[in-house]
Amino acid sequence: MPGSYLDRTSRPIYALAFLAGFIIFYELGTLLINPEALQRSLTLLKGRVVTFLWIQGLLEYIGFTRQMTWIATPLVVVVILLALQLTSRTSWRVRFKDFFPMSVECTVMAVPLVVLSLMFNSRPAEPPAPARPIATVLAAPILPPVSVVAAVPSATATTELRPSKFDSLLTDIVTAIGAGIYEELVFRLMLLILLMMIFQDLLNFSDSQAIVFSIVISAILFSLHHHWMFIDGRFQTGEPFLPVPFVFRTLAGIYFAILYAVRGFGIAAGTHAFYDIIAALIKAYIINGHA
Repeated sequence: MPGSYLDRTSRPIYALAFLAGFIIFYELGTLLINPEALQRSLTLLKGRVVTFLWIQGLLEYIGFTRQMTWIATPLVVVVILLALQLTSRTSWRVRFKDFFPMSVECTVMAVPLVVLSLMFNSRPAEPPAPARPIATVLAAPILPPVSVVAAVPSATATTELRPSKFDSLLTDIVTAIGAGIYEELVFRLMLLILLMMIFQDLLNFSDSQAIVFSIVISAILFSLHHHWMFIDGRFQTGEPFLPVPFVFRTLAGIYFAILYAVRGFGIAAGTHAFYDIIAALIKAYIINGHA
């Protein structure tokens, strides 16, 4: 119904207002955890959120300095959502009391992914591969640094930074929030729109065909980018490719795409971030807690 909770919270202005705190927390968190981030081309923390680096690289290509991109990159999210709000011609009114049920909704929506990850990881692992904890299937923040930070400038970058358990958890949470926002921005909001334009306007696919192809392709690319990354003009390897995490992330990408289509960018990005946070907590207090 127009004006209902589901209608209100699917608007772009709600996504912007709901995610504003997450964006600020992510930006401040990266500076507090890694104070040299403004001077280094890649950092241990930022190397994990590859999509953030992609947007930074695009901004640098069009003339922004590295320092300016730390402010301009989150502004990309703001500008896109404001533009979508303008074109939607819907109400700009935001009820801040809706943010709590939105947070609950994102947490509930993350539960199916947790269950799915448990199902996938309950299967016997492949003999050549090391045992992987259940929480590392989707969430980039909790993967071992060596498998996700392929673009760190030197080996000393990973050996000099040995954070405490709390610092490591905080880093995982900050990165989880960044991944939720910027991966959804790139692979759902931007890529889905681009693919729909290609299939509908250029290839003349039917609406249903364009939707299916766009969702599946975006999900596959979302999963692949955890294994092969394009940074600084060249391809770099990320997590070693294994069928189980690849299939899981592809299914997760389809889930996020459907969630984005039905509930909007705010809930999709929030669900992604909340799943990664839950995964980080599982790693810190259940898996590593028993190690």
